[in-house]
Amino acid sequence: MTAEQLATAALADRLARDFASMSLAERLAAVRAGVPGRVVFTTSFGLEDQAITHAIFSQGISIDVVTIDTGRLFPETYDVWSATERRYATRIRGLSPDHAGVEKLVARQGIDGFRLSVDARKACCFVRKVEPLGRALEGASAWITGLRADQSANRSDMRFAELDSGHGVLKANPLLDWSRERVAEFVHEYSIPYNTLHDRGFLSIGCAPCTRAVAPGESERAGRWWWEQEDKKECGLHVGRSRAGGRAAPERALEVAEGLTR
Repeated sequence: MTAEQLATAALADRLARDFASMSLAERLAAVRAGVPGRVVFTTSFGLEDQAITHAIFSQGISIDVVTIDTGRLFPETYDVWSATERRYATRIRGLSPDHAGVEKLVARQGIDGFRLSVDARKACCFVRKVEPLGRALEGASAWITGLRADQSANRSDMRFAELDSGHGVLKANPLLDWSRERVAEFVHEYSIPYNTLHDRGFLSIGCAPCTRAVAPGESERAGRWWWEQEDKKECGLHVGRSRAGGRAAPERALEVAEGLTR
C-alpha cells in the first residue's frame, strides 16, 4: 500500500476501535474530524439513511449528502426525498446515470432485460448505480454508508471503518452494529421523514422493478432481486471494493456493462 493508504487504514483501525462507545452523531463527527478533505454520504432514503441524514443535518456536520437517481425509483422514494429537503431546508444533490450508457443498455437488453441473467442485472446496476457512485466519490477522502452487519451474510464481516481500495477512500459504516429495531426507534423518536413503503413490508428499497415486499420470516433483503439466488444479491456498490486483499470486484458484470456502454 502507498503511504496515503497506510494512513487511511490506520485511521480506519482507530475509528473501528473507538466507534463502539459513541453515539451516531459522535461517530459521524469523528470521521469528519479525522479525515482531511471531502466526506460524502450516499443516501437511498431508506430507514438507515434517514437516520444518518438527520444526524448530519441536525448537528451541522460538514458532510456532503448525495443520492443516485437511477431513473427507476419508486414514487414514494421521491416523496421522502422531497420531504427530507423540506424538513432540513437543505437540497440533496442527485446524480443521474450517463444518458448514453442508459440508452445503450436499454437498446441491448430491453427495458427489463436485467431479468435475463445475473450478469445482465449487474450490468444494469453498473450503468445506473456504480458509475454514478464513482462520480459522487470523485475527490472525496471518505465515504459514509448506512450498512448494517445483520442485513445480509455479505455484510456481516464488514467493519465500522475500512480502506475502500477500489475508490481510494475511507469507508465508514456508523450503523454497522445497530439493529433494524434500533434504527426504527431512532427515526420515530425524532419524527424523521421515512419511506412509507416500509409500512407495507418493503424492508430494503431499491429500484421499483427490482424490489418487492418481504413475507414474514424472510430475510431483510429477500425482496431485492428476488428472482436470484440469495448469495448473489449485491449491486456492486459494496462488494469487492473494500479492504485490500478482500473479495474480487464483479469483473464479469463490469465487462458486460462496458460492452453495453462503449
